[in-house]
Amino acid sequence: MGRSTALAWRNWAGTETATATAVRSPRDPGEIAEAVRWAADHGTTVTTRGSGHSFTAIGAAHGLALDLSRWTGVCAADLGTGEVTVRAGTTIAALNAELDGLGRALANLGDIDAQTVSGAISTGTHGTGAALGGLATQVSALELVLADGSTVSCSDTERPDLFAAARVGLGALGVISTVTLRTEPAFVLSAQERPEPLPEVLDRLDEHCAENDHFEFYWFPYGHKALTKRNNRLPEGARPRPLGPVRRFAEYEVMENVAFGALCRVGRAVPRLVRPLNRLSASALSPRAYSDVSHRVFVTSRRVRFVESEYAIPREALADVLGELRARVPRLADPVMFPVEVRVAAADDIWLSTAYGRDSAYLAIHQYVGMPYRAYFDLFEAVVAQVGGRPHWGKVHTLDAEALRGRYPRFDDFRRVRSEVDPEGRFRNPYSARVLGSD
Repeated sequence: MGRSTALAWRNWAGTETATATAVRSPRDPGEIAEAVRWAADHGTTVTTRGSGHSFTAIGAAHGLALDLSRWTGVCAADLGTGEVTVRAGTTIAALNAELDGLGRALANLGDIDAQTVSGAISTGTHGTGAALGGLATQVSALELVLADGSTVSCSDTERPDLFAAARVGLGALGVISTVTLRTEPAFVLSAQERPEPLPEVLDRLDEHCAENDHFEFYWFPYGHKALTKRNNRLPEGARPRPLGPVRRFAEYEVMENVAFGALCRVGRAVPRLVRPLNRLSASALSPRAYSDVSHRVFVTSRRVRFVESEYAIPREALADVLGELRARVPRLADPVMFPVEVRVAAADDIWLSTAYGRDSAYLAIHQYVGMPYRAYFDLFEAVVAQVGGRPHWGKVHTLDAEALRGRYPRFDDFRRVRSEVDPEGRFRNPYSARVLGSD
């Protein structure tokens, strides 16, 4: 990952921009602390930019921007306990590669690996699995630089309130310096992907989730089929049997990126073609089965750009919510090009985790970049609000602190910790002021 010193910034989707007053690229915790103290001396705020893969302005720096691309890599590994400590600017992709070399792996991952480790946990990034939590649930300790320039550690036993808040901390508590993760011996996943009628998928959802380590599906809004994905661990010592390079290139690069991107551009230029193109995409889905090292199965190449909103809802509400979306989305004036993604996760105890205290289903909706999406996203928010939906912190939503307080039982506890460690709002930006309140 290259070093960026540009004051101007934009996120991956091009939906958010900001101009910093200064940029620092620290190489160690001492330089991170020095940068935070510099900001205090100059009366400005501090924001860590990360990789820019969030669709919200959570990483937008209007004061001092920290670029941690010079602070990367695994710095400690205990192969006895499986705990691995990694520097905060490391991308998920780079971490996976280093874990490979150690014979280790993370238990669960999302399908994008461009994010930094600190950004991914701070926004609540997750994969899928009814018995598994998001990336932050795999964190056993954190080191942070606080607003006064001090460096502190936290875990379940050391400053536990700070730990409960900082695992999904929105960048509002301090600068994460290192993350200690619980890892497992490297394992191979068997992947089975196939189209199935959506009603059958929903009728047997609990069964699918219980019988598979990782289950998810995609549904094209104008089609009647879902693409289901089942990923399951193979016994220790199993040999990977990945797709051949030609088929992998044809299906993932040509079909899912080049061809789908071309269809999206046609749909953006001629909106009346979106519905038939959407149905064509759904009908082109084909079965495939393979196995590979875990992170190569979890992660998928995504080069077609889009805008995304995602909410976590109680798992038992999924069928009703999808039913309402199936009925109402086709009536929108502007058609929808991208599929809806559905995943699941176990309840956890992290204060601002979207799965706090409840087994959850995640619905992620997308629209091709440059196509109208506001009415679609507003409809989505209205539907999930009826069941207490909680927005992914890194994806488009309109909620503010008043609305969010009612959806997170430990919301005020988080604000209390924030006021203790950052009384002057050193790590505040407009996004955190909206979702957490400005006092």
